[in-house]
Amino acid sequence: MTSRSLSRSAMARACGVDRSTIAQLLSDGEARLPNAHLAAACAEALSVSSDWLLGLSERSETAADLLESSFRVTEAERTFADTKIDEWHREAAGYKIRHVPASLPDILKTDAVFEFEYAAFRDKTPDQAISSMREKANWLRRPGSDYEICCSRELVESLARGEGYWRGLPREACEEQILHMAKACRDLYPSLRLYLYDTKVVFSSPLTIFGPLLAVIYIGGHYMVFRESHQIRALTDHFDQLVRDSDTDARSAAATIEAMLDLKD
Repeated sequence: MTSRSLSRSAMARACGVDRSTIAQLLSDGEARLPNAHLAAACAEALSVSSDWLLGLSERSETAADLLESSFRVTEAERTFADTKIDEWHREAAGYKIRHVPASLPDILKTDAVFEFEYAAFRDKTPDQAISSMREKANWLRRPGSDYEICCSRELVESLARGEGYWRGLPREACEEQILHMAKACRDLYPSLRLYLYDTKVVFSSPLTIFGPLLAVIYIGGHYMVFRESHQIRALTDHFDQLVRDSDTDARSAAATIEAMLDLKD
């Protein structure tokens, strides 16, 4: 009542009861316990949950507020350099980032790959995407940074061959991307750790976990945003299992990726 600047009279009016009834509820002596109807009316007037008001929960938010705060669907920009992702990175500064990219990790892409992927977009340019990527790369070089990535082995192998998703990307650009990715894995280790998993063995949607703060699943056009600790824990367990199931660990990732150049023939 105090935090909402509600007097006993105002509270009584909001609940449709006499002021004396509110006084009895607030009495330090033999306080009157409200019936279900009055408890619900008080909770509504105070914008809190009935369970919290009755001492049955540690969370004061209503069920609707809890759902809104713990899970949200946020519209995604139709580009790879999404400003929402950048905002979440800033929010999670100092925490470990776990990431499963939709294609290759932005921070490991060459300019040529950005230009190739942005050919279908008109609202943002490759230069904007490259600028965003370089900001993340600079973040990786700061003391204490911690970035863990699980990437599909098949996607990297198809890049080496110039097939599938990468069809149309010039052969020299494919080779440049492979070498750039391998060098970054070697130079940035252990701040950046890349694992390659076999999609025939294990599957993951595009996912980013920003420390203990939030987790984001990309579903194409929208993000599913989770902020409840048990939800973030479940997605973190999924990511950690993905790491365990990966057939290439972070120490050998650079050599494994370089060896994929032999696949191009």
